[in-house]
Amino acid sequence: MNWPLLYDMQRALDERIETEHGLMHQDLFQRKMLAFLVELGELANETRCFKFWSVKPPAPAERVLEEYVDGLHFLLSLGLECGLFYQENEAPLAERSLVEQFLAVFHAADRFGMTKERTDYDKLFTEYLRLGAVLGFSADAITIAYRRKNEVNHKRQNERY
Repeated sequence: MNWPLLYDMQRALDERIETEHGLMHQDLFQRKMLAFLVELGELANETRCFKFWSVKPPAPAERVLEEYVDGLHFLLSLGLECGLFYQENEAPLAERSLVEQFLAVFHAADRFGMTKERTDYDKLFTEYLRLGAVLGFSADAITIAYRRKNEVNHKRQNERY
């Protein structure tokens, strides 16, 4: 994936939001972390992977991908907030079940939320990418969906969302 491009797109969105909402000099880390966790929960809810009591199928793949890139927006934004940038070494493998992978992401997010260290950010990012792999999303599909959602987010700002 072209991480510099995605970080640039996220930076432009973040700067716009922070400027238009008078947040330029505020530490938004905790709010962004909570937003990431909420989006992660919404993603899990769309997959329904934990709902052992229900026979209802997961949401369509397109909807699940949209929720996934919502989380990616905040993951990129968290990196920008801390001056950290993920540099992919290799494509992460999907080695766990979906439930196990969600839990791995939650655990990594908790750790990064406490330390704000580069190694923990990289671990969180890698686990999130593994989640995408378990969900069956290609790098191209994620990039296209991210760009589409970034445009939607700018449009929402135009409309005073």
